[in-house]
Amino acid sequence: MNIASYFVKNSVISWMFTLILLIGGVMSFFGLGQLEDPPFTIKDAVVVTVYPGATATEVEEEVTYPIEKAIQALSYVDDIVSISTPSMSQITVTIKNTYGPDELPQIWDELRRKVGDMTGQLPPGVHTPLVNDDFGDVYGVMMMVRGDDYSYQDLLDYVDYVKRELELVPGVSKVTLEGQQQEQVFIEVSLSKLATFQIDLALITNLLNSQNMVVDSGNIRIAGENLSLRPTGAFQSVEELGDLIIPGTSKDKLIYLKDVATIHRGFQEIPDHFVTFDQSQAINIGISFSQGVNVVEIGKAVNDKLADIDFARPAGMTSEFMYNQPVEVDNSVRDFILNLVAAVVIVIIVLLIFMGVKSGILIGLILFLTCLGTFILMLMAEIELQRISLGALIIALGMLVDNAIVVVEGILMGRQRGQSTLEAAKSIVGQVMWPLLGATIVAITAFAPIGLSPDSTGEFAGSLFWVLLFSLTLSWVTAITLTPFFAQIFFGKEGVAQSGEEENDPYKGAFFVGYKVLLDVCMRFRWVSVMAVVVAFAISIMGFGYVKQSFFPPSTTPIFLVDVWLPEGTDIRETREAIAGMEKIASKLDNVEFISSTIGKGFQRFMLTYEPQKSYAAFAQIAIRASDFDMLDSVMSTYRQQIEAEFPQAQLKFKRLEIGPSTDAKIEARIQGSDPDVLRDISTEVMAIFNATPGTVNVRHDWRERTKFIEPKFNETQARRLGINKEDVDHTLNYAFAGLQTGLYREGTNLLPIVARLPDEERINIESINSLLIWSPTLLVYVPMQQVINGFDVKFEDQIIQRRDRKRTLTVFADADFEYDILPAELFKEVRPQVEAIKLPPGYELEWGGEYESSGDASAALFASLPMGFMVMFLITVFLFNSIRKPLVIWCCVPLAMIGITMGLLVMGTPFGFMALLAMLSLSGMLLKNGIVLLDQINLDISEGKEPFKAVFESTVSRVRPVCMAAITTILGMLPLVTDAFFESMAAVIMFGLGVATILTLLIVPVLYTIFFSIKYRSYKEF
Repeated sequence: MNIASYFVKNSVISWMFTLILLIGGVMSFFGLGQLEDPPFTIKDAVVVTVYPGATATEVEEEVTYPIEKAIQALSYVDDIVSISTPSMSQITVTIKNTYGPDELPQIWDELRRKVGDMTGQLPPGVHTPLVNDDFGDVYGVMMMVRGDDYSYQDLLDYVDYVKRELELVPGVSKVTLEGQQQEQVFIEVSLSKLATFQIDLALITNLLNSQNMVVDSGNIRIAGENLSLRPTGAFQSVEELGDLIIPGTSKDKLIYLKDVATIHRGFQEIPDHFVTFDQSQAINIGISFSQGVNVVEIGKAVNDKLADIDFARPAGMTSEFMYNQPVEVDNSVRDFILNLVAAVVIVIIVLLIFMGVKSGILIGLILFLTCLGTFILMLMAEIELQRISLGALIIALGMLVDNAIVVVEGILMGRQRGQSTLEAAKSIVGQVMWPLLGATIVAITAFAPIGLSPDSTGEFAGSLFWVLLFSLTLSWVTAITLTPFFAQIFFGKEGVAQSGEEENDPYKGAFFVGYKVLLDVCMRFRWVSVMAVVVAFAISIMGFGYVKQSFFPPSTTPIFLVDVWLPEGTDIRETREAIAGMEKIASKLDNVEFISSTIGKGFQRFMLTYEPQKSYAAFAQIAIRASDFDMLDSVMSTYRQQIEAEFPQAQLKFKRLEIGPSTDAKIEARIQGSDPDVLRDISTEVMAIFNATPGTVNVRHDWRERTKFIEPKFNETQARRLGINKEDVDHTLNYAFAGLQTGLYREGTNLLPIVARLPDEERINIESINSLLIWSPTLLVYVPMQQVINGFDVKFEDQIIQRRDRKRTLTVFADADFEYDILPAELFKEVRPQVEAIKLPPGYELEWGGEYESSGDASAALFASLPMGFMVMFLITVFLFNSIRKPLVIWCCVPLAMIGITMGLLVMGTPFGFMALLAMLSLSGMLLKNGIVLLDQINLDISEGKEPFKAVFESTVSRVRPVCMAAITTILGMLPLVTDAFFESMAAVIMFGLGVATILTLLIVPVLYTIFFSIKYRSYKEF
């Protein structure tokens, strides 16, 4: 039994199928997770190793290099990028794109074992390397807690309570804090008192370090019981530290620690990190969500929890959102849904106008059911509503009605010839079912290279393929099952037989008459038509060179960031003062909602595409939210002018939030070599080229300025006579300036460092360094430091040493000025030949990073699998027609879409990027689908005995309306996306590309068919 006949006759099954799609689709839609971007795994881990007191060069050679060497042995590793700074090594390990999220936990375990196995080879004094594989966690909710009238400890106490409560919310994966300062116990020991009592400072530090250690005291068996021994003596309060007796003192007099020191609690003097919000010191609470949840619903649960615990918030202390992903997702998904609904409405209106009320409502109903059925399959496949999946629905929208249009058109034509609705449905479904399936598979296969790609492209855009697979397959199913069923309900059972000439030719309208004339001209002058199209194609290829290139557009979230780099070597407290001044300027700007800053490193990763900056004392980042996206450029321009004038010493980089992968700069020139001096010389030439190119800003390099350091000259001969070694000098200097950690104070779950330092009134400055006293074990007295130090030198050193893939690499950065109408790709074209013309010494290399590298990597991954995809598509067309020449006729028309694509991008001024590339793939599927249906009709007519030219001509005319309807619905369905920053390039490509290509397909496919099969021309009026 014909499948159309089965569903028409078995109405119960048809209604049941309809209800399943209707009710199941609605329920599935509300059950789908909602995200801003598709789930994506950041394949990075950071290995952090502390080497106190070491220079950047010592860290590089003694720590970074051996760890890099061990990591390189892992076959999974793609890139190793390291930063060596004084006392710290930071190594970022990037895993190859071919490894997915399921494999990463095992890879990180193996990375830890590799690093752990070589820890014994590191020099003494190096702390155990820490492997952080949570580097890619996204904290979608960023709360800022502040209170001007409260101490930092008050803020910390409240935030700690909020953190514990939020961790209990279902769907919350992790809650972390940033901006908190390390609380410490300060032992301010007076050197003058120590000298009076002749007490060695090392005696006190060793005592503090050992007194509060947890040590097993053993146990004893008494009367059959095993009892633990736990001596008293551990500190129960900070005040008890003062009662510590200093041993070894003379004259039988007990000296307590409080006799020579002042003891109090406080926070570290030189913090690692500050966070501010609206010019007030704040603590940042970052909330990360579990995978696959509806972040909008979890966001509501978080708000409910915050409301429940609001009673614990002290009056005057506020909690505000710096970034609230649930709200952003709710807004973006709502906009996407509105665009989708608008597109569906437009499609239905077009169908109502061109195909009649009943046909329009029928096809609109099938479209609605197909979309709902797609939601069911998305829920089963655990695909959330997010940017890519909703974009796939909009891409599919035009193609979803293609199959139904062909079937409805066939039923209408059959009814006009006198057939009943059932007979017409059986006829058209039996005729086009398999060609439509083949055409649908071809359209789906166009996206297979993306969805099935084993790398990051497949992970990020994989939902695009699966949603298209679900929706297009379902559209074919509903076209051959429910469409005939509802057609009989809408049109009635009996046909509408017409008499006379119209019975033989249903294509007598003015539109068809005009089309026949145009087609006749093209087929008469077939070679002229072909040459005209070839010339137009060549012009479009040349014109494409003038199309702007931008891989991903910026986000429409009205937040911009300002990276602030002060001269290298700047104290973090000085950086904080500078940022306070910049915040004050920003607070006076119009159309600003809030200002938030992070000093010392970047914010937590609050967006998938946000790349946090690592730890630098001279770095800060300001986030400013404008009241509206349209005001963003104005606020950025005004703010830049003001702070550039006020802070000329600062290096500033203004940037919007990105939708796609972010890089340190849009243009990056990497110079690799061994000698830092040569690297800096080459970078000077590169920076000169960048600075001389109009439109470039933020020109800098990542090794930054060399910094000064003071080098005390150690007199080893004299020091040995006094029993003093270099370590004694290092500890004394550290004690006098920064403070020397001497142990830990345990307080419940907190471990507070005990820091010994001089009192404020004795704190040594650079002028009085020579008068500093140091203990002589030989003389058992304090002696002036100048007895073991022969003066001081001031020298310069590299504070930052960057490496990439185990080679020293200096990277020169540049960005396109947002106030210029120029894209980074255009700037790159200008500077690239000039930079590559620089003559490099032997052993030095130049490579390009930035947007050029990221877009190239993504395109390479995409195009690596495209040939196989197109080969499969071509083989499908060969199998459909059992011929080589017939598929070639269709495939020759696919490149002609470039004529419309180039026109659309130039007319709309839209850059060509990733979404435009996806639209091109979509176009290829649409055009092949139309061509397959057209050629199938030609084959059918020829097989029925029609004269070949007449068969080609009339088959083409019979497919004009369904092909044009499909194109018009798709083109107008894209209209809501024209104003969407993310989808505008896709809309331009599909609207113009499909419009032009459809016209050419309806004219050139029959022309090429007559050429390929040597069919002689004759006038259609002779038929």
